[in-house]
Amino acid sequence: MSASRRVAVTGIGIICALGGNQRQVWGRALEGRGGIERLKLFETIGCLSEVAGEVCDLPPLPNLTRLESRRAARTDRLCMASALEAVRQAGLEGQAVLEDFGVSLGTSTAGMLESEVYCREAVDRGHRGARTSRLLRLPTSSPADAVARILKARGPRLSNMTACASSALSVGFAADLIRAGEAPGMIAGGGDALCRMTYAGFNALRLVDPLPSRPFEASRAGLSLGEGAGILVLEDWEHAVSRKAPLLAEFVEYGSSCDAHHMTAPHPEGQGAARAMAQALQRAGVSPDQVGHINAHGTGTPLNDSTETQAILAVFGESLAARIPVTANKSLFGHLLGGSGGAEAVMLVLSLMHQALPPTLGWRSADPGARLDVISPTARRLAFEIGLSNSFGFGGTNCSLLFRKVA
Repeated sequence: MSASRRVAVTGIGIICALGGNQRQVWGRALEGRGGIERLKLFETIGCLSEVAGEVCDLPPLPNLTRLESRRAARTDRLCMASALEAVRQAGLEGQAVLEDFGVSLGTSTAGMLESEVYCREAVDRGHRGARTSRLLRLPTSSPADAVARILKARGPRLSNMTACASSALSVGFAADLIRAGEAPGMIAGGGDALCRMTYAGFNALRLVDPLPSRPFEASRAGLSLGEGAGILVLEDWEHAVSRKAPLLAEFVEYGSSCDAHHMTAPHPEGQGAARAMAQALQRAGVSPDQVGHINAHGTGTPLNDSTETQAILAVFGESLAARIPVTANKSLFGHLLGGSGGAEAVMLVLSLMHQALPPTLGWRSADPGARLDVISPTARRLAFEIGLSNSFGFGGTNCSLLFRKVA
């Protein structure tokens, strides 16, 4: 592997409760318009919360046959829509070189929503009356398969499922493959659709807030679930330059770790999260004072935000941490589970491109002693060169992604 081989971001795509493309999402994010509203996708009777960041309008996918369209899971469609947007921006649509690109996607629900429909049909009509094709998209490899097929990308293919760090790690793994010379570029990121199992599960764990989540706020009461996808086109820098591709940002490095502590709770001192951030900086040769912005995992649960704050303080120190602007995108469009790392990486790239940071909705005051510069109530203009995006998941899986502004 060549650690000196640079990796460019040449295209991005995003779909979430704020909109179906980067223009809509970014514009509404800067305006401070939240997308967390009453959930309509399925019933929420008996749940603590009735709100979520739902994608109300799935864009059409003209490249699919009628059969493929009928069989595509909601997660597949979210990932394909974002991948197509990213590929178009990268100038790769219809280009022969795209066949050499690989796909590295993360997810946690995949086709769970469609499998739930199958189970209901089987209960109501018997197994002969249930459409078995609904189960075809249940494997977590399905979104990567669907994206590779629609793009005709025949390079390396990875499907990663490491809870809420899934798509962030998929970005890091994709960069590793590029640096190893396995592919000139990778379609990386991931997505997740809302489904009853995860919605009921987080409600059963009492980790949700009946109101839209307000990360890092002293009165925070839990997270808000969401759905969507975030996809990046990562490309060998010289390859991108040779074909005159747009250079949106540079992917610098990533760090990963495991708490090895608890099935659902983070380490109480944030040790694993701190290790991931420190590793990303160390591998990149970047000092803490060079980081100009942190896109936090920021779920809005009392324990998660507290431990992430401790991790940031451990890596950056109290004085420096108090000066680094922090934002939490989950306040805007909810927690996308396996898709959150990809979507938030896209948001960080947009922040680098536009030198602006969206607000953290609902934040008014911090926990006593938690000296973080949380961006609220409005967006902030900021000149910065390097940004860090955090994603932490159940089982203690942690990933931090480091991006740099293109000069």
